[in-house]
Amino acid sequence: MKATYHKHILEFKQPSGTSRGVLKTKETWFLSIDNDGKRGVGECGILRGLSIDDRPDYEAQLKYTCANIKNGLDVLYAENKAFPSIQTGLEMAFKSIEAEAEFVLFPSSFTKGKDAIDINGLIWMGDKAFMKQQIEDKISSGFSCIKMKIGAIDFQTELNILKGIRQNFRESDIELRVDANGAFAPHEALEKLKLLSDFKLHSIEQPIKAGQFEEMAKLCEQTPLPIALDEELIGVFGTKNKQQLLDTIQPQYIILKPSFIGGFKGSDTWIELAKKQQIGWWITSALESNVGLSAIAQYTYLKHSKLPQGLGTGSLFTNNIISPLQVKNGKLHYNTNTNWEFNF
Repeated sequence: MKATYHKHILEFKQPSGTSRGVLKTKETWFLSIDNDGKRGVGECGILRGLSIDDRPDYEAQLKYTCANIKNGLDVLYAENKAFPSIQTGLEMAFKSIEAEAEFVLFPSSFTKGKDAIDINGLIWMGDKAFMKQQIEDKISSGFSCIKMKIGAIDFQTELNILKGIRQNFRESDIELRVDANGAFAPHEALEKLKLLSDFKLHSIEQPIKAGQFEEMAKLCEQTPLPIALDEELIGVFGTKNKQQLLDTIQPQYIILKPSFIGGFKGSDTWIELAKKQQIGWWITSALESNVGLSAIAQYTYLKHSKLPQGLGTGSLFTNNIISPLQVKNGKLHYNTNTNWEFNF
């Protein structure tokens, strides 16, 4: 058994804005395993500036992992505890070796093209006209759930945009989620949540920056609007620490990005803990290529969540991997008539 890795820079079709800045490119790494002529491919989806494993020794760890691939998944997964994106890539690659069909890691009605996954339409930050155009495009494309990034432009402008949506679409027509990416200061967050709640939003992701446990716990207790933890889960290792975080903050929802939290095994742990406390959850991609997105979508389908998932990022890039993934009418489909084109 041998393994290699390859760096790939994904290029956005247009710069995509968040409260942490504008994204033009996205670095990712492919981990390939050769086992007696059978290839397995996984994606190590790091996001610079956000992933806990954004470290100077990242490539060195990938090199070490490939050199020791004969040690197997269990050993290497444990050795990469501090590198959740590499853990995810390893899980994908080893599952890929076992797959009967290329890149079909979790066979289901989804991978057979017989069922689809409800997803939210993602609205990136920009000026008012740009954001309104994105919203109109998503609604006309059949999305019934829209997620809007907020926190980078004037807050009143963002409120006006949400007001405009609600003047045309009732809560039963369009589900609205907002993602602040930690943009609000703790002292102003509750007042902003009250203003946002006027528009009957489903939830807000990460209103204040991660790591402020007492402030976030107080917000979750007092909020008029359900709060979903996102960045808060990054870098929380071990079941005990995960349990402690949920006990302390008691959020309404958690959002799982496998590449940030230890892959499928890490996601399973969070889901089990959340269910015990009746905390809702959904799964979101972290700007992976279609290789990682497909694996995450296949895993997600088997979890049978009734909420729209955050898996609509495949069309963002000019140089993505050609795959069977297809978005139609607000759902992610696996088109069995389209073949993979992976040339690395």
